[in-house]
Amino acid sequence: MNHPALRFLSSHALLRRALILAGISFVLALVLVAYLFGVQDHFFGRLSGAFFVFFWLLAVTFLGVVPFVNWAAANWFGKEWAEAPIQPVRRPRSNPNSATTRKPTRTATRLNSTQHP
Repeated sequence: MNHPALRFLSSHALLRRALILAGISFVLALVLVAYLFGVQDHFFGRLSGAFFVFFWLLAVTFLGVVPFVNWAAANWFGKEWAEAPIQPVRRPRSNPNSATTRKPTRTATRLNSTQHP
């Protein structure tokens, strides 16, 4: 694959992610503004401000911070640190002599609640 096609695919994926974040931001802003202020009295002004704040926070987090942390973990600390190795499940072995060394359990007597004065 040549370089311009790769750039188109990466920009297309980035645009798709930005549109998804914009949709989620719009829904969150709509719900928040409608719940707090109702649909009258500067509704669209409040909606646009809330949309901008939600979109900015989500975009910075999911398009900037999370990819940077993943890249930094892989490049600065190594692949072993970024991807934890799967360790086998270790089950404790039963001791064959443990059954003979246990004391027998005592039976507990139950108090009958109807016999109390």
